[in-house]
Amino acid sequence: MLVLMQIFSGWRLSMMRLLLLVLTFGSFNSLAASPAPDFSGFQQWLVETGKEAERRGISRRTIDLAFNGLEPDPRVITFDRRQPEFVQTFEEYLTARVTENRISTARRYYEKEQKLLLDVAARYKVDAKFLLAFWGLESSFGRYQGKYSIIRSLATLGYDPRRSKFFTNELFNALKILEEGHISPEKFLGGWAGAMGQNQFIPSSFLNFAVDFDGDGKKNIWSNRADVWASIGNYLNKNGWRKGAGWGARVKLPADLEPESLPRPEADKSCRALRHHTAKLPLEEWQNYGIRPSKPLSDAQSYALVIPDDGEKTSYLVGENFRTILHYNCANKYAVSIGLFADQI
Repeated sequence: MLVLMQIFSGWRLSMMRLLLLVLTFGSFNSLAASPAPDFSGFQQWLVETGKEAERRGISRRTIDLAFNGLEPDPRVITFDRRQPEFVQTFEEYLTARVTENRISTARRYYEKEQKLLLDVAARYKVDAKFLLAFWGLESSFGRYQGKYSIIRSLATLGYDPRRSKFFTNELFNALKILEEGHISPEKFLGGWAGAMGQNQFIPSSFLNFAVDFDGDGKKNIWSNRADVWASIGNYLNKNGWRKGAGWGARVKLPADLEPESLPRPEADKSCRALRHHTAKLPLEEWQNYGIRPSKPLSDAQSYALVIPDDGEKTSYLVGENFRTILHYNCANKYAVSIGLFADQI
């Protein structure tokens, strides 16, 4: 969530999350050089944006409810321009996120809520422990969802010319969520860049993947665990999850193996994380390279090798479900942490 996305296909959610990463941490020189916008025209921009929202089918009542008294949030621009102080290695990232406390908390939830988790997993053909892994990492089991007004944040970023089109579209999507009655304006809170709820969907993701699992008429990803888990499951299902197929495993590369000699895939620009993947090979071929997984893997699928670019010696053989995790967040560190977390629940 810290490093964070209306048509979806394939990699749409990951690309949106990647965009948020780039916006926050990406091209540092350009971010540093981008001045804060002059907010003197903000109210007139709101008027014009409200007219466009009406043309898109949003009622005047919802628009007035959302925009009445709305002022820009300069903090959002500050966050959008900030630069990271350091870059974590794979192991540092994993150590900070897949903690003993998170693992034990997830295990308790699995025991306490097993029936609901298995019901959700069965309906969406996913693995229950991965639902908990996503939930745990995205919002620490719902505890940290963000306290920024989604409407105010998106309006601020939409007014800012740097990425106006993207965030203005997300603002229209947020208005549609209010129009449909899933959340009230005062409770419509989340992260500064628009990610919201216990699974940290941005508005377009919500409209495409959020689920009303308990049938109460609302897709409540803020306080209804059934809806939260079902929305994660629906997202994974629609992006190709194979139940029971695992994600992959740690491997240690032979000392004499030269990574440059390994087969490379065709260029895939849909997700930057794929730049660090080899071509997919059957498990037997990886074993011929002297690469053996740290746990049993199915030989019914092929695997890519993910080699960290930070000097770490540990690498990872990853299957198709790993690619699905990258849909959710296009970062190898994130996807590995989800896999290792789920393994320990």
